[in-house]
Amino acid sequence: MDQIENARRSLSRRGLLGIGLGAVSAGALAACSSSPTLPASSGSASAGASSSGSAIDLAAFDAVLSKGAVADASLVDGNSWAKAIKDRGMVNRGGTDTSSLFSLRDPTTGKVAGFDAGISQLLAKYITGQPKENLSQVTVDTRETLLQNQSVDLIVATYSITPARQQKVDFAGPYYESKSAILVKSTNNDINSVDDLAGKNVATQAASTGVALLQKYAPKANVQTFDDNPKCLAAVQQGRVDAYVIDQSILLSNVAKNKDVKIVGEPFGSSDPYGIGLHKGSDALAFVNAWLKVMEGDGSWAALWKATVGQVVKTEPPAPPAISS
Repeated sequence: MDQIENARRSLSRRGLLGIGLGAVSAGALAACSSSPTLPASSGSASAGASSSGSAIDLAAFDAVLSKGAVADASLVDGNSWAKAIKDRGMVNRGGTDTSSLFSLRDPTTGKVAGFDAGISQLLAKYITGQPKENLSQVTVDTRETLLQNQSVDLIVATYSITPARQQKVDFAGPYYESKSAILVKSTNNDINSVDDLAGKNVATQAASTGVALLQKYAPKANVQTFDDNPKCLAAVQQGRVDAYVIDQSILLSNVAKNKDVKIVGEPFGSSDPYGIGLHKGSDALAFVNAWLKVMEGDGSWAALWKATVGQVVKTEPPAPPAISS
């Protein structure tokens, strides 16, 4: 959803190199920067996380990469898209490096880690034998263009699959799904599900689908709208509202950065599927979908989820979304 992605960008402006979930400002495309192979972490994972403020378990993340599958040479050589990546020695990814839990660069080490980063780096290892990627910054406005002019091999950037976008690019996956969720103060024990929102003051973003969602799932809630994510979050922290409802990906970042809030209940509403953007009409789609099935089957998907999103969502990994044929 573009409204959600704009909210991510707004959050990122306020938490650059922190835990904000967002993209670079619209209309600006940063220069490419190399994201090298991540070596095994030394010391505790918490020490690695603290240098960037990240909630990601870096030791577990590196372990996932080290165990990633490598394709047979004949499989790669028989696919023109994959063969070009193998010859280059790395994947050219369009994405961000300021997205908490999904793709965040450590300013000290230069490493990029997170669920999206792991997806890209595991695919790079499958093709080249090493989890190396070259990261180009993208915005909501530049993703399709970068694929169409083949400046990148793929886009992995919480990229929602929509019919309009499918007219311009191919989508492998989905590899992740997000729904709406509820954020409350960490001391709040009265709200544990969407049913508990009845009679409560609930914040959501004015330009988002949150208003319609609350009208459908919590019609007795007292809805208050705010301009953006930081204002909604502050309303919860200051006790001006009881809860905040929006896409779970945004709320995950809020929780990773702020210990005085938490996510409660099960996600609800319609799914927002994230796909891997690829060149339209190339032979990449079948190759990447086949690889997704491999990494889901060998446990890499679940292990990657645990090392990233699972550091905030303290549950067992969900089942991966069904891959489109």
